[in-house]
Amino acid sequence: MNGGYVNPPAEKRQFRDPYGDWWDKQERRNYGEPLHEDNDILGMFSLEEYTHFTPGKGFFLLGCFITTVLGLCGVVSVYYPDKPSALRAFPGGLEAELGGPNALPARRDDEEI
Repeated sequence: MNGGYVNPPAEKRQFRDPYGDWWDKQERRNYGEPLHEDNDILGMFSLEEYTHFTPGKGFFLLGCFITTVLGLCGVVSVYYPDKPSALRAFPGGLEAELGGPNALPARRDDEEI
């Protein structure tokens, strides 16, 4: 297979010692070291392996964020007023001032609140 080429184990170069005595410090490999056949995937310029959070911790943090946002929305909806504190009525409903007979009228004096 592969004409007798020795295929080294698949090890992402990101996880090699960055302070090691490498011939090629950027790629973290030595001169003459055989390349893996998936070198384009395992090299330093491929996508970085994400190891900061485990999936469980990520979903926990996402749930905390959603709970916080929905809780804040709930608190705001309880304390935010839905209507002005003093309702106002206008004579004639301000029909002329708001744009004529097809405009949305304001509350008239004779309407119940």
